[in-house]
Amino acid sequence: MILGFKVGDRSGKTGKRLYEQIQDQECEKYCSDYWESYTKFLPKDKHVQSKAETYTIEGYNSCFRQYLARLHRKTKCYSKSKYMLELSLNLLVTFKLNKVIAI
Repeated sequence: MILGFKVGDRSGKTGKRLYEQIQDQECEKYCSDYWESYTKFLPKDKHVQSKAETYTIEGYNSCFRQYLARLHRKTKCYSKSKYMLELSLNLLVTFKLNKVIAI
């Protein structure tokens, strides 16, 4: 299940906004790659840095690009509106990937 997402770059600011969104969820660990900004906001005792632990989310990223044409770069469907991208991702995550309602 996807607990949350934020649209933005890979800066510490964007990551911190995501962490603030999901920090109340019970998690044994937070897995990330070796991008330095993650060490600035994730708790050290729960933070695991390993490419082996991030393959699941990379699979979800592939699904996002498959389902949403607006994530394909250089197409007519490419969205320049961050707000519309967030709405599209929210619908996809909630109803398709997390299967809140079967569609």
